[in-house]
Amino acid sequence: MLQVRRILQLKSQGKSNRDISVELHRSRNTINDYVKQIQQLNKSLEELLKLTDEELSSLVYPEPPSPGPDWKLADFQQRIPGLCDELKKPHTTRMILWEEYRQKVPDGYGYTQFCEHLGRFLETRKAVMIFDHEPAASMMFDFAGDKISFVDIQTGELNWCVVLVCTLPFSGYTYVEAMLSAKRDNLLKALNNALQFFGGVPRSAKTDNMKQVVKKSNRYEPAFEELVQQWSFHYGTTLLASRVAKPRDKASVESHVNAVYNRIYAPLRNMVFHGPDQINQALWSELDHFNSRNLQRQNYSRRDRFTLHEKILLLPLPVGPFVPKTKVEAKIQRNCHITLGEDWHHYSVPFQHIGKTVQLIYDTDHVEIYLDMVRIASYRRNYNRNGHTTLSEHLPPNQNHYARIKGYTREYFIEKATQTGENTASAINRILQQKSFIEQTYNSCLGVLRLGEKYGNNRLEAACRRAMAGYKVTYMIIKNILERKLDQIPLQTDLLFRLPEHENIRGAESYQ
Repeated sequence: MLQVRRILQLKSQGKSNRDISVELHRSRNTINDYVKQIQQLNKSLEELLKLTDEELSSLVYPEPPSPGPDWKLADFQQRIPGLCDELKKPHTTRMILWEEYRQKVPDGYGYTQFCEHLGRFLETRKAVMIFDHEPAASMMFDFAGDKISFVDIQTGELNWCVVLVCTLPFSGYTYVEAMLSAKRDNLLKALNNALQFFGGVPRSAKTDNMKQVVKKSNRYEPAFEELVQQWSFHYGTTLLASRVAKPRDKASVESHVNAVYNRIYAPLRNMVFHGPDQINQALWSELDHFNSRNLQRQNYSRRDRFTLHEKILLLPLPVGPFVPKTKVEAKIQRNCHITLGEDWHHYSVPFQHIGKTVQLIYDTDHVEIYLDMVRIASYRRNYNRNGHTTLSEHLPPNQNHYARIKGYTREYFIEKATQTGENTASAINRILQQKSFIEQTYNSCLGVLRLGEKYGNNRLEAACRRAMAGYKVTYMIIKNILERKLDQIPLQTDLLFRLPEHENIRGAESYQ
């Protein structure tokens, strides 16, 4: 419209069309067309210059006549909702839908126009809303889909840790923690740590419909697990759950999970960890850089925004963290142990209580065993499945040797055998090398040393010398030598073994 208005001004000054085309750097035919349209308006140049841009545009560029109704488009628009529902079904493609559409409407759209109109409608369904989050109003949390592995030093086994991500939507301030499992107790402990990290409590905590939190999902009134509700009451916050299959309801934590992959996981991709504690130390080191990093195209970080605008509005933390405790009953077995069924780990109990029923009260870190309201044992919780945690004082006197065996080492047996003699030490060393798991040889070594108490160290030394001449050394071989008094027979080392002469022996002449 600036160009049209300039043409009007130049014409009012008496300029020719040729002069106007030169001044405006437009072709003369273009200027002629504009002047012709202006002359057909039957209005003076002064009247036209007083009009607004909208009014002048409506005169110079009149709207083209609307085309007639398009029966193809009207018919297709009625079919679009049904086509969208069909497209959601498994194995359905747009080509299949188009072929079915042409069977019903032979003169309808071709495949290209079919996809064009269908795609335009689907794009309108992708509209999103911008939320302005209030400071300290909410904390969103979710598990990252990708886990982090660590190698068990003792077994060499590869294990995996799940990672919890907690975010304050207003500032984007984030907390992450690796856990051995996503069980409810571990989740609540990690949420405790998250609130300690934030230094306060937001007014609500929102997640998806994970089974550890939501007992029964509902769009309007979801039912939460009792233990999680106790956690929310302890901290004075409100539990919220997103709608089923609606991840955008907690878009902040979803986007921050991706940010954690890029900014925290990626720098740690080549590191080898040997436990959850090492993983968390590395995660928290990278997390500090992540929260301190300036946001894109901004001159402040997540920590800056949190410290200045959000931290002061958080609710105060209670005196102590929430500690979920579980109580179960168990019967003391004849092996002086009870079993914690959740982990299937066995803990020892004083043998005087064999056969009695006790109460186990445990949380994520500790296990306490009570009998008639009196605590008779306490342990740090061990998650090793099918493992045993045993105290020697809990075993009867005739079983204490078993607990002592676990304290034996290779050096202990070598030192004891050396006190007897060089041959005994060599025999013990051979026995220790004969098993993949050295602990399996401890009983054999103990038996060999006790033979010295029965037969004397001199005879044991001689028996070990004879046993070392063989290809294998065991407790039974040394015992048999002593029982048969073979240790008292001089050992012949100059024996020459020769095959007897007979007709079946072939000499060198047979291989000419």
